[in-house]
Amino acid sequence: MELECCWKTEIIESAQCPNIMDDERELRFSLKRRLLEKCLECPRFGNDLEILARTEPSLSMVLRNLAAEYLDQKEQIHYMAGFLNSRNRELQFLHEIGIVLQTSMELDEVLSVAMTAITAGKGFGLNRAFLLLIDDEKRTLNGYLGVGPKTYQEAWQTWEEIGRDDFSLREMAKIFHDTKLSFEKAKFQDLLEQLTVPLDDQSHILNRALLNGKPMLVENAFNNPGVDPVLARILGVDTFLILPLISRKRRIGMIIADNFITGKQITGDDMESMEIFVFPAALAIERASLHERLQEEVEKLSKANSKLKEQQELIVKMEKMALVGKITSSIAHSIRNPLMIIGGFARSLQRKLDENDPKREYAESILYEARKLEDALTEVLGYADSLHPAMDVWDINELVENASREMRDEMAKQGVVCSLDLGINLPMVFIDYKQVAFCMRKIIGNAIEAMPEGGMIGISTRADDHDCLVLEIRDTSTTITASLQDYLSAPSFTTREQISALSVSLCKMILEKNCLSFHVERSTEGGTRYTIRLPLKKEETFHE
Repeated sequence: MELECCWKTEIIESAQCPNIMDDERELRFSLKRRLLEKCLECPRFGNDLEILARTEPSLSMVLRNLAAEYLDQKEQIHYMAGFLNSRNRELQFLHEIGIVLQTSMELDEVLSVAMTAITAGKGFGLNRAFLLLIDDEKRTLNGYLGVGPKTYQEAWQTWEEIGRDDFSLREMAKIFHDTKLSFEKAKFQDLLEQLTVPLDDQSHILNRALLNGKPMLVENAFNNPGVDPVLARILGVDTFLILPLISRKRRIGMIIADNFITGKQITGDDMESMEIFVFPAALAIERASLHERLQEEVEKLSKANSKLKEQQELIVKMEKMALVGKITSSIAHSIRNPLMIIGGFARSLQRKLDENDPKREYAESILYEARKLEDALTEVLGYADSLHPAMDVWDINELVENASREMRDEMAKQGVVCSLDLGINLPMVFIDYKQVAFCMRKIIGNAIEAMPEGGMIGISTRADDHDCLVLEIRDTSTTITASLQDYLSAPSFTTREQISALSVSLCKMILEKNCLSFHVERSTEGGTRYTIRLPLKKEETFHE
């Protein structure tokens, strides 16, 4: 009996078996391995079984059954090995994604990981995915993010990049978050705007999926009576997967995924695999959303706390101002009566003295100084009676010119020269004209008193780069010491220099309600520089 197959020969030559490749030479020396790996599927072995069927029918039947059973078992083992490998890759993938989802608190980062996992070949490998989130206030389900190619050319370029770079899933998610997230949002903006569904529409398939809480594989969408035709037209695919995002019975939103480019069939196994992924994704999205909302509330509370501190500081300053105002008012009223008597006596003497009488000059000098004191008292009392500014829009150059003109006689009498350097075409400022003018006159008055031998006062205005105007007053005095800053924050009343500092401190309190800042410093050219930054807009003027 001549047999064709080598299944009965222990050692064979290469020419005896055409199924053994060059890299499988060891099979020539092992009948057992050759029988299991090659012979049972070899056509020659089948021919040998036919020959045996004529001469040894029982042996042929046994061998045929054994071969069939072995091949069936081999096929099942091969299937199970592939299944286990697939599940192992899936578990590794879910483990990798789970670590990122559990550790990340940033919403966009979580979404980048989730959407990359759905669309990446190393993940679930679907072509395209859309994320829809629930707006509880508007009671709608709104498109938030789309990921994936829009055209076959774009898909091919993306697949080429992934194949060339060989990034891990985590690396791809990071690259997507850093470089492509905003682009993907803009790219699918037209579709996302159309993916808006009222939550009250219980007949809509998306709301039904949310209520059911389980993934749904939608097939034959264009002819499916349960699918809204508008949704099918927006997606442009006949088959898609709906994945509700539900965390602790709270509905977050959903993911819609499809194979828009390849048209590859989505199977029930795909849906089951993604069902495992959806729960941690929903939990991570909810946690990131709550964290983001918490951060916003913390920021609001921080701003409110800062505002409260500012208000408390303002109250303290206002209390100080009120105290200073009361003291000023009390002193002014105490001075006014004797001053009026002095002025009355001076006027009476002036009328009784002849013009050539040398004593008339003294009377006129007393009368002049009394009038100055009366004007100063009127101004101080006017300020003490009004602690809140009356804001309006003014020309800063006009204010400077008027204030310097009012101080012209005092400057001339003291031998002080004033120069103006006013900016051209400056915008209007939002201030209390009366109070700022009062402060400017006080600052100039202090500068005049600080220069008994005469000197220079320079006043300039200019625009600044931060939506404000700068008013600067410079003098050549030498009496303002470094301790002036201490008096600005805690004024006292012991020396003449401290009283001068008190005047500047009052100006500081007033200007803080009219300007962005008020700063006093020694000038590099010598003397003192007063820098006032005045606001252009109402909302930047003072603390509400």
